Amino acid sequence: MRVVTVERIDGTVVCARCEVADTPLARMRGLLGRSGLADDAGLLIRPTNSVHTAFMRFPIDVVFFDRDLRVVRIAADLPPWRAVARRKAKGVVELAAGAAARAGLREGDVLRIRD
Repeated sequence: MRVVTVERIDGTVVCARCEVADTPLARMRGLLGRSGLADDAGLLIRPTNSVHTAFMRFPIDVVFFDRDLRVVRIAADLPPWRAVARRKAKGVVELAAGAAARAGLREGDVLRIRD
């Protein structure tokens, strides 16, 4: 799986080691089967405007972004067995619980994805 860095437009790193799930199989698998995420790791899923945490064993932060990579919603500390969505979102970054707050991420921030 391809790994990228996700950062705010000002250069603040949001996810240093973000795996890209951009195929149907990779999007369907998501973070299933993992016991957790490192603080600097995550999963970039696109296209999607919703995610679920069914069968997961740990909480996550879900950062929704639009076609311009602008953050349109942050679902912080989403526990297992939940679902969350955002109309007009084009993708999400799934992070370890608390990582969005530690990065100072807010709705309206613009993201940049670097290979």
